[in-house]
Amino acid sequence: MSRAIPLMFLAATRLHAQPGQGALTLAQVMETARTQYPAIRAAQAQQQAAEGAVGLAKTAYLPHADILWQTNRATANNLYGLLLPQSVIPNISGPVIAADDTRSAWSSGAGALVSWQPFDFGVRSARVDAARRGNEAAAQATAVTMLEVTASAGSAFFDLAAAQQLVTVAEANARRYEAFAKVVHVLVDNQLRPGADASQADAQLAQARNQLIQAQTQGTVRRAALAEFLGVPTDQVSIDAAEVLGGAPASDLEANPAASHPSVLEENALSMQQLAQKRVLDRSYVPSFSTLGAVSGRGAGTGLTGHFPGGTDGLAPDTFNWALGVQVTFSAFDFFGLHQQKKIQEANIEAEHARYDLSLSDVSAAVEQARATLAGARQIAANTPAELAAARASEQQQQARYRSGLATVVDVTAAEGVLAQAEADDAIARLSVWRAELGVAAAQGDLQPFRQLLESKGK
Repeated sequence: MSRAIPLMFLAATRLHAQPGQGALTLAQVMETARTQYPAIRAAQAQQQAAEGAVGLAKTAYLPHADILWQTNRATANNLYGLLLPQSVIPNISGPVIAADDTRSAWSSGAGALVSWQPFDFGVRSARVDAARRGNEAAAQATAVTMLEVTASAGSAFFDLAAAQQLVTVAEANARRYEAFAKVVHVLVDNQLRPGADASQADAQLAQARNQLIQAQTQGTVRRAALAEFLGVPTDQVSIDAAEVLGGAPASDLEANPAASHPSVLEENALSMQQLAQKRVLDRSYVPSFSTLGAVSGRGAGTGLTGHFPGGTDGLAPDTFNWALGVQVTFSAFDFFGLHQQKKIQEANIEAEHARYDLSLSDVSAAVEQARATLAGARQIAANTPAELAAARASEQQQQARYRSGLATVVDVTAAEGVLAQAEADDAIARLSVWRAELGVAAAQGDLQPFRQLLESKGK
């Protein structure tokens, strides 16, 4: 970590709870976020809807049945002649009888019509396949959401773990400035140092205290961020970071192919879904075959001669019929619309293929960047002990030189600043390695190897 990065920029919350009861480990934080975060529940609900779509598509193989019962009372006259199809004038059947608009009678009808397609040239299977591909895409989308949420929760855990160390560093820095300011005031009071030294020491002490306040303020934000993933009040958040503070992992995660990443698998499923929808269109310009079976009954409250028995005659069917048949329909002029739909679908397929290639490229680049970050974090972790040892030696030497009159307040405060930065660098160096390992696992699309790395560290 460069000295150019201010310590207050790195500061975060100080955790008051000690490791133990109520404190969550990194594995527990990730698992809690994975099971409770609302975005994951929403993705799982969408996946269930996609599973239902598969079942709905399969119902197309089942027969279709319509059942009807009707009872009405109306005038019993009739006219010959043509009426174009419309939805206003009721249909009337039967021969012309003596017209009498003042009399009415009951009539009834009941029946059932069952239809079934024995074959469809593959249309239904293509639709089922499209629904299955959509279900696969929804499952991978859920996996992507779980991956992102779990990795983000882990990153928030590292923010808090780093905060616990950095606030400790800020407190130690403030205590050193307090001790140094007392020494300077004693020397100034004894006229062994000019009064400007006391003012300079007081200013540095105030600055160190401000940095500590800023760290604690930032900490509240960090803690609230983790609380959001856990679904608990902010003041109840505490973590046990012992497993990641003890040292960096001995080995790195093995490489996974980019094609196994959930986001790549999702795009692949979406591409296959578009292909299946294209197959639906390819099989749509064909005749439709249906087998039909019907039973029906009619009842009328009038006779053919115009006789009106009255009473309840006609309320229930008393004349029954049955029928079996095969029907073939073919929409010849659908060819033009289907031709345009196929062109649209071909463009959709090309777009999904391009998204798949882009997703594959993005994952490969992300993995390379994550591994480069990990390599840099390991190098820094190996170098910070030497940085810290040298900074401590320099601070002690400058303190001694100041007491001997060989150094100025500026020299001491510069050494104190270098020491504070070295302590901060060393405090989060090992955490940075663990964070980078998490970044590699997230970039590769599988957090299970990272969990196993944590388990092996705890043994």
